[in-house]
Amino acid sequence: MTYDLAIYGLLALSLATGLVAGVFLTFSDFVMPSLAASAPAAGTQAMQIINRKVYRSIFMVLLIGMIPVSVIAAGTGWATGLPVAGWLIAAAGLYLVGVLAVSALGNIPMNERLEALPEGGPEAQAYWPAYVSGWVRWNHLRWITATASAGCYLVGAVELAKLL
Repeated sequence: MTYDLAIYGLLALSLATGLVAGVFLTFSDFVMPSLAASAPAAGTQAMQIINRKVYRSIFMVLLIGMIPVSVIAAGTGWATGLPVAGWLIAAAGLYLVGVLAVSALGNIPMNERLEALPEGGPEAQAYWPAYVSGWVRWNHLRWITATASAGCYLVGAVELAKLL
């Protein structure tokens, strides 16, 4: 039996999930620290703009697109008895819990609260220190679990390739 298509699919999933992880890492590593080092009015205004722009980005296509794709990949792997189904299930679980749930329960509510405040205004500036520290903590979980999910897809591809 040949697994060529599955291997290429898993490599594509690893790449897409890795790109999502990379964006999250970028924010944790230097975007948020840079905004935090700015004057509070500038930092809050920049983040409010970023939060509006992200909804029309390629990143959002990958972020949201990986939700059904990861579930379908895991379900297909399990249903067909693919030898690496466990890796696909782990990848989907990591993504759904570590990216989707963390975003829904942590980062998105914080973004919505910041957005509800006048752009760069005193209320936003007062919220800014708590926003930055809390948002980055949640975001660390996202980049770590997205990276682990990408790794699971990659391991799955490598393990399938060994069976050729």
